[in-house]
Amino acid sequence: MSDPLDALEKSISTLRRAIRDASAAGDTERAGELRMQLRRAERAWDALVDAGEPATAPPHPVPAAAPAARGSQLPAREHVHRALMLLGTPAAPKLIVGVHEAFFPGELSASKLSSLRRDEERSYRSSPGARPYYLCPALAHDLLTPVRALITISTWTLDQRVIGPLSPRVDFLTGAIRIAEAVRTSAESTAGGPGPEALRLLWRFAVNIPDALPRSVSGHEGAMDPQQVIDAAGAELDVHVDADRAVRAEAARRARKSLKDDQQLFGAPAQGVTHLRTARA
Repeated sequence: MSDPLDALEKSISTLRRAIRDASAAGDTERAGELRMQLRRAERAWDALVDAGEPATAPPHPVPAAAPAARGSQLPAREHVHRALMLLGTPAAPKLIVGVHEAFFPGELSASKLSSLRRDEERSYRSSPGARPYYLCPALAHDLLTPVRALITISTWTLDQRVIGPLSPRVDFLTGAIRIAEAVRTSAESTAGGPGPEALRLLWRFAVNIPDALPRSVSGHEGAMDPQQVIDAAGAELDVHVDADRAVRAEAARRARKSLKDDQQLFGAPAQGVTHLRTARA
């Protein structure tokens, strides 16, 4: 069973390889952004080591649930962080709360997320980089303005935090795969198997994906096969992912060129829209 430190160490190793590849290709903008991501990941690793125990969940698979008492002591931002790490995609507050309820102990309400997002930006602007990560909005691919309905994590790459025309569907399918993997892991590693909240969450994904549900079953979450959901979501994802990735990569390139460090996290100001249109042209 992996833990947050393992996940961060893997991410750090991946980022270092990506920096080396970008530098070898002469892509200084990409290498610079990856170095920023590497510094954030290393700070997050230091924070977890200093804390003496895992504070967040790895991207996937989800481990067996921690005791409720320990989960209830975590601040709301930690609850949001571990739900997003499981999904691996920008997500709306309602989905974040649903993922948290399905896989993690403790309480989290959608009402807390509005003030939390404002607090995160204020904290960054008062002391940039003081925290190992920040919760920040996704960025619109065209104007690079904040998509406040969607929350991301500052340690993710710009490409991952950008939302293009196909991104909502791509992220939905990616999320479905991650949830199905978490349900499957829970079934294999937990005596009681996945809880009803996890099965209902997977069902809500599966009903919107062609061929993700058994043909002979209707309305019964427990009869789902997580692998069938993974295969069906993956088949559709293959259709859209390359086009979506290209849009996100181009938007990330413009963001690295046009935006300051804080704007790359929290979006371009409204007065910067004209400038960004010119840069895109």
